[in-house]
Amino acid sequence: MRKSPALRPKGHGQPRINEQIRITPVRVIGADGAQLGILATEEALREARRAGLDLVEVAPNGDPPVCRILDYGKFKYQQKKRHQKAQHHTKIKEIRVRPKTGEHDVSVKVNRARDFLEKKDKVIVTVIFRGREMAHTEEGRRVLDEVLEQLADVSKVESPPRQFGRRMTCTLAPRGQA
Repeated sequence: MRKSPALRPKGHGQPRINEQIRITPVRVIGADGAQLGILATEEALREARRAGLDLVEVAPNGDPPVCRILDYGKFKYQQKKRHQKAQHHTKIKEIRVRPKTGEHDVSVKVNRARDFLEKKDKVIVTVIFRGREMAHTEEGRRVLDEVLEQLADVSKVESPPRQFGRRMTCTLAPRGQA
């Protein structure tokens, strides 16, 4: 007698393997990816043991459920790697400019910041003042505003421009994040 999918006990997100599969019959896919057809669970287990592998339920909601003959340890490892690859850990990158930085140099730095933002990293834009440049902080603010304007399409300002001693900084986050 076959249990309906709704009556199955809930696992911890782990597929059932070998003796944990109680439903019969099951559709079996061999180790080479070839369909072996619909078999009784005991017969599918014998096939898996003969190959020295495990019988893993990969689609429990199918009618009949789909099981695959494979190395379960390798299967779990590949799933973990796939999950880690899907996640992105946000990094904070910094670009530094000075009030006297040339137009072309600023555009090169803006393009670099654009790459960082498109890869979902945050960017800190820093204007560094040296010597007598401190008397003309408005020139540094102009450069910072120019950078913010050029990056407005791919970023939003996370923290507004602030001055700390000889540095003026502003943090940008990629669009879609806060």
